[in-house]
Amino acid sequence: MIGTLTYWMEIAMWVVLGSMAADFLVGLYKSLKGGKVAHESVLVYLKDIVSYVLPLLVLASISVMDTTGWIVLVGYYVGAIAVIAKYLLDIKGKL
Repeated sequence: MIGTLTYWMEIAMWVVLGSMAADFLVGLYKSLKGGKVAHESVLVYLKDIVSYVLPLLVLASISVMDTTGWIVLVGYYVGAIAVIAKYLLDIKGKL
């Protein structure tokens, strides 16, 4: 069985990906304004997708096996909130 994202899980995933994109755009703007563009910035976001988004997708897929129906979901939402907070603090630090 493969689990699917529920409505709120999908919204949380879009907010995570949106905060990653906003952080990338702020960093890109700062680097273009400073006159230096490095390819390492893209590699950092690819690493972050593997480190942050992939575990959320794994939690979403094993939520079907959760007999209580809420333990894995709580882990998913706590992880999503942590990633969003990380990127919001990164954006605040870049501005």
